Amino acid sequence: MARDSIPYLVRPPTAVLTRGFDPRLSVGSARPAVFRSSTYVFSSPEAAERAFAIALGRSKPAAGESVDLIYSRLSHPNAEILEDQLVPLEKNAEAAAVFNSGMAAISTVFLALCPVGSAFIYTTPIYGGTQHLIHQFLEPLGIRAIPVPAGDSSAMAQAIAETTDLKLVFIETPANPTLIMTDIQAAVKAAGERPGARPLVVVDNTFLGPVFQYPLHFGADLSVYSATKYLAGQSDILAGVVMGTDPTLIASLRGMRAILGNILQPDECWILDSRLPTVELRMSRQSKNAARIVPQLAEHPKVRAAYYPSLFTDAEQVRIRDQQTRFPGAVFALDLLGGRSAAFDFLRRLRIAKNAVSLGGVETLACHPRTTTHSEMSPDELSRYGIGEGLVRISVGVEDYRDLLREFSNALG
Repeated sequence: MARDSIPYLVRPPTAVLTRGFDPRLSVGSARPAVFRSSTYVFSSPEAAERAFAIALGRSKPAAGESVDLIYSRLSHPNAEILEDQLVPLEKNAEAAAVFNSGMAAISTVFLALCPVGSAFIYTTPIYGGTQHLIHQFLEPLGIRAIPVPAGDSSAMAQAIAETTDLKLVFIETPANPTLIMTDIQAAVKAAGERPGARPLVVVDNTFLGPVFQYPLHFGADLSVYSATKYLAGQSDILAGVVMGTDPTLIASLRGMRAILGNILQPDECWILDSRLPTVELRMSRQSKNAARIVPQLAEHPKVRAAYYPSLFTDAEQVRIRDQQTRFPGAVFALDLLGGRSAAFDFLRRLRIAKNAVSLGGVETLACHPRTTTHSEMSPDELSRYGIGEGLVRISVGVEDYRDLLREFSNALG
């Protein structure tokens, strides 16, 4: 179904609208239709045999070969179109796989690449759902998890050098919700210097990708997204994406996806595909809004500290930011004087912004991580990672920044 019909190279904003879709295969439709079929008719018995040989990994498709579809749990036209049109969004990406949520994407990466008895390294703090997956599922399964503080390049290098049976280094940068950045290039270098088989470096790029940060460009093997957030951008669907430089590695994730049955369904693929051309437009507006708002809130007498990349003062964090990001993004956190009661009062007073979890939508959202997104962490972990009682995380939308600034200032009292 997917076909690159442009005979010359085009830039990413153009490729997102043209790559991987042939109108002739959709009755001339200018944009992809929705294909809700669960099963597909083979062009011949030989084609069916060939399709299964490739699907089961007994053979690889030849360059330019069009392989018959089999069953929608394995793949379907909307997934193939979407996966092709995602690739131009991130530098150095060669292939993509889509999933029915961000956690489905992350879970599939771990299950496909970390066998029982192996180990992986992960940065802390990390999204609460990922933390829950690690402690409640992967560790009881017999997969060792080694935490490393976000932004600590020397600790990362040491862990990579010393961890036995290491298969994976999982980096979330910026960290959720403290915005601490981890040096992707340094982790890749340390992984490459390790004796024996090199562990794969995987980056959760949800906060700044694919517009402001390119992990694959800095040597990471996989870039993972909760596409629910900025890629979809409307808080109306769940989706996950993994992009990589090695099509064979992405194919292995698709194989695990077929076993787990967590492919993104046709309707959601169609919706997500329609949002891709506006990702850069939306993220640029949201980042500009946040960049105008946060410095002023940081000076408010009720704010103990503001966490946002443009406000970094630590020399190492400034270096990482300037090396691997283009713009600071649209997520920030405020640590309010007065602890939980001050944070709750702030959230209660919001009218334009909504007190809700998630991020990346066109609307502004705010939440209290300690009691919501990161509430499954122990008190010791919350304190160690800087997720305090007064911390509020805010995802800025596309509203007029002046209205948001006035609202936040009023909500602070």
